[in-house]
Amino acid sequence: MLATPLSKAIKTTSVYLKRLKELGIETVEDFLKYFPAKYTDQRELCQIKDIQVGELSTLRVNVLSLNAKQGFRRHMSITTALLGDETGSIEAVWFHQTYIARVLQKNMRIIVAGKAKWNEKKGRMVLQNPIFEMEKSEQVHTARLVPVYHETELSDKKKTSGRLSSKWIRDKLFPLMSHADHFQEFLPETMRTTYKLIPYSEAVRSVHFPKNEKTLELAQHRLAFDEIFLLQLAALYRRAQYRKITRQQEKAIPADWELMKTFTRSLPWPLTNAQKKAIYEILTDMAQPYPMTRLLEGDVGSGKTVVCAAAMLSAVKAGWQTCLLAPTEILARQHFQTLSKILKSFEIQPVLLVGSMTEKEKQEVSEGLKQGKIAVVIGTHAILQERVGFSKLALAVIDEQHRFGVRQREALRAFGSPHILHLTATPIPRTLALVIYGDQDLSILDEMPPGRKPVETHVVSEKKRAEAYKWIAAEIKKGRQAFIIFPLIEESDVLEVKAATQGFERLQNDIFPNLKLGLLHGRMPTEEKRQAMDAFVKAKTHILVSTAVVEVGVDVPNATIMMIEGAERFGLAQLHQFRGRVGRGSDQSYCFLFPSSPKANFLSNGGMIQRLQSLAKYHSGFKLAEIDLKLRGPGQVYGTSQSGIPDLKMALFTDASTIQQAREAAISILNDDSELLKYPGLKEKILEQQNVTADAS
Repeated sequence: MLATPLSKAIKTTSVYLKRLKELGIETVEDFLKYFPAKYTDQRELCQIKDIQVGELSTLRVNVLSLNAKQGFRRHMSITTALLGDETGSIEAVWFHQTYIARVLQKNMRIIVAGKAKWNEKKGRMVLQNPIFEMEKSEQVHTARLVPVYHETELSDKKKTSGRLSSKWIRDKLFPLMSHADHFQEFLPETMRTTYKLIPYSEAVRSVHFPKNEKTLELAQHRLAFDEIFLLQLAALYRRAQYRKITRQQEKAIPADWELMKTFTRSLPWPLTNAQKKAIYEILTDMAQPYPMTRLLEGDVGSGKTVVCAAAMLSAVKAGWQTCLLAPTEILARQHFQTLSKILKSFEIQPVLLVGSMTEKEKQEVSEGLKQGKIAVVIGTHAILQERVGFSKLALAVIDEQHRFGVRQREALRAFGSPHILHLTATPIPRTLALVIYGDQDLSILDEMPPGRKPVETHVVSEKKRAEAYKWIAAEIKKGRQAFIIFPLIEESDVLEVKAATQGFERLQNDIFPNLKLGLLHGRMPTEEKRQAMDAFVKAKTHILVSTAVVEVGVDVPNATIMMIEGAERFGLAQLHQFRGRVGRGSDQSYCFLFPSSPKANFLSNGGMIQRLQSLAKYHSGFKLAEIDLKLRGPGQVYGTSQSGIPDLKMALFTDASTIQQAREAAISILNDDSELLKYPGLKEKILEQQNVTADAS
């Protein structure tokens, strides 16, 4: 029954069937799984005397009169009806809906729902294009919690044929509700009892046509749980199968806690509790007889590199090689400098491998890795080139891992399936991280090292721009340095570069003529970018004008000012990343957020100013990420092309309780049966949904 083509299940035309197919709806099952986007509450009936202009009103009325005519404009049909109840009457008008004159009849009793508008010409209220239906035992379109679906629009607004309206969808779906009984229940009964989940078939019926708020809540919870649970189960099943395939005792690196004590004492600052916990989790993982796949998520300046150094030290002292991959050469060089300092006391000297090196230098590094003479290599994608090999690679650290594709991670696995530690400085709420990176374990650095002062953050109006420039110039005369960031414009890196270049020229010539400014953007040759960054690091330039390329990894302790143009164009997570480029030294640092132009009605935009003021209020990247996620959703926060973000129909990434319960349930199922032999229905669903082939098991 569920597999029945809609062409045989509902009465409609080929035009509508085509529209449904465009939405991926071809069978009864597909249609039943096309869930509502929202609901309107029309349960409370009112009387005509109580109607208010602009408010949704649901009325039980009689049709007193009916009239259909052509309007003064060509091709415009107008149907009017005078509707009445014991308190009065009101006119309803429909445009381009000629069928209404055939359906409605004088003295017919109907329920109608719509918003009243004031008609100046007639001097009274009129219901414009209201929804109506005959009074019956169960209403479909009115006098209930009415489901509203995503609709399709037509390019020609005058035509209605082929438009999938919510009313049309409800009309066709309602008679199919009995088919929901044919859905097979795929969750074990014990799980449904534990998490208070209603049967799947009941959830499908109730999510479309709920009897009340409670039945709707239960239906939405069940369907949301299913979505997250199946994602988690697929990810954890995939991880279990990978561990099974790559299981090897030789790369299990026993945790040397005495070495870690020595490492901790060698540092010029104490580790935070979060760092200690992360190191413990990572070293415990590396001691297992299967490759680690862990994500280390740390706020800006939380000390991820030190945690990486501990893991690399553990591997090297056990006789293995390690590598660190960075998304840019600038960041690779910075990691190289930092790790060289940290590991120096253990007589470990990392080597650098980046694209700008000479062929001879690259060849020397490659040979050193193949012969096992080099223990730690830090670089960019150049490490993954075919001519680079490893003698005994046991640990690969991938910084800002979302910028690396699956193929590149597979290339690392070709070097003997090393332990993989992914890093990200992008704050991702735990709920979202569990969904996106469900096949990885998660370590979070949510504490800041002692002594770091919060960056003072201010949202600045256009009229105070000149004053801000004067203040920045005065601070630079005291020996400080500043970043000025220009935003991405209309998703074009060409325009972004143009904006930064023009801004640089204006700032240098008109605003700071007595200061030396540098320019950094993504289209500059690698060597020019390195020179621009080096000049800023060595204080040869006072201000670095940059695009978003400066977002990750740049560490200049003397820079205390971050000024961001067009701040509303960035998400909170990215703004927080920019802010993290300052405040690295002992001096107080500042971040100024500016509107995109004098014409922007910036401070009157409630949502925009609310986001930016939350940046001024909070200094935790995780807190800001949660706010941004609620306000804008994951697609806008982390980019629509962010790999791994699933398109959820019912679940919310902010629903921590459901996500945690679903993950617990998935872990419990796999602990009971790692091959899912007891749960063939679940295995079939995740293999189909996540494209995990049966061969992988």
